[in-house]
Amino acid sequence: MLIIDGKIISPEIFHKEFVCNLDACKGACCWEGDYGAPLDIEELDILKQIFKELKPFLTLEGIKAIEDQGVAVYVPEEKEYGTTLIKNGACAYLIYEKNGIAKCGIEKAHEAGVVNFPKPISCHLYPIRVEELDNSSFKKLEYDKWDICSAACTKGKKLSVPIYKFLKGPLIRKYGTEFYEKMEDMANYLDPEESIFKDP
Repeated sequence: MLIIDGKIISPEIFHKEFVCNLDACKGACCWEGDYGAPLDIEELDILKQIFKELKPFLTLEGIKAIEDQGVAVYVPEEKEYGTTLIKNGACAYLIYEKNGIAKCGIEKAHEAGVVNFPKPISCHLYPIRVEELDNSSFKKLEYDKWDICSAACTKGKKLSVPIYKFLKGPLIRKYGTEFYEKMEDMANYLDPEESIFKDP
């Protein structure tokens, strides 16, 4: 068990390799799955506040879904809110670029300097998923294995980039620089194959 600042971290985050390969998957994580991307409670208010600014970056179908259902939908099975979906199950904030690759309309608006919110942190942190543990102040960070990301695993292995390094920016965004530096320190003491502490 690996613990940093009340976060229980899966060893796989240190030794599994991963780099998104959009040329291969086309951004399928934005339209696959049973629910929308998980949202923190504070993100609901943010999405409500910036929705008007996001509209030029969204599809007409996505805008209608959000106007009809709201900026997010509560998912009883997961006991949390998720991004709104359109009829075919894709995220309402999804857009397609000319090359057919799915991108996040929120992220595009952020890149254009229109909004300060990059995108939901659950999307930014993927393939890490954060689980709130019942009756505990601890949170669990796990590697979410998904077959549509097989090309990302292949690319990560080719480039020798473990998950925690690939997600440096999102991890710092969520937990701060000090937390990430502690992850780096921990990685230096882990056996790269077994994810257990090396003998001194």
